[in-house]
Formats: sequence, C-alpha cells, structure tokens
Amino acid sequence: MTPTLYFLRSSENKITKDMTKYAHKDAPNLNIYYDFYGLTPKDLGLYALVDGTIVGAIWTRELEGNTPQLSLAVLPEYRVKGVATAMMEQFLVEISAVSEVMIAQTYANEQLIKFYTKFGFTQEENSLMKKTLQKKEIIRPTDGYDPRKWMD
Repeated sequence: MTPTLYFLRSSENKITKDMTKYAHKDAPNLNIYYDFYGLTPKDLGLYALVDGTIVGAIWTRELEGNTPQLSLAVLPEYRVKGVATAMMEQFLVEISAVSEVMIAQTYANEQLIKFYTKFGFTQEENSLMKKTLQKKEIIRPTDGYDPRKWMD
C-alpha cells in the first residue's frame, strides 16, 4: 500500500486535531498539538491519503523553546503497512530544510522507540527521543512554468 502524501495547510488543522488522539493518547494536554496549527511558519506537516481516506499525519510544532516536537499518527487499521515509513521518509526531507534538530515523545512505547531509532533518533530521556538533521536545500522538479515571464 502506497499512500499519497500532501502538505498540511493551516486550513486543515482539523486533521491534526483528529489525529492527535492517535499520536499523543497518553499526553495530558492534547490541544497544544493542534490548536492554531499552521498559523506560524514554523508548523510543518504532511498527511497520508489511501483510497480517499486520511489514514495518517505527521507534523511538528515548536512547543517549548525553538525545537520542533514531532507528532506521528496512523489509524490503527493502517499500521504496519508502510504508511508511517512513507510519511517519515518524506517528512525528514522537508524538516531538514528548516530545522537542525527535532524531538519526539514516545511515552515509553517500545514499538515507537524502535520505529524512531530506525530513522536515527536517539534516546534523550525516559520517553524523549531526539533527531539531529543535516540542514539542506530542497530542489523540487518543475514543469517549466516561470511566473516571472508574465511580469515583463
């Protein structure tokens, strides 16, 4: 199963709200992960679509200090089918353009710790993992359209 990935826009913060319960079910204050998502340029996210259904989302927010905190959610019936891996692979490309580090809460979930470790996260504290990123520019393919041509 290959999901189609889309950028999360501020107008789609309902997706982050709906997915937060899967990403942070053990967190005491869930609304910090979705309230006003996308209203700052530091919020970054993707969501996964399979057969017209939103099956997962991955996003970061700077909650404490300047370090983006990762949220990753996949609907239970789509877990262990490559959705989280597809989202994480693309998200690491995107976040590397704007940040040098990010953190993730694991809530001592062994499966989640194993998943994050696969992508280079290291254990910082009991339920906190950290990923150091190599900041790099993203070069996107183009269809040849240049809006500056219309400015002449």
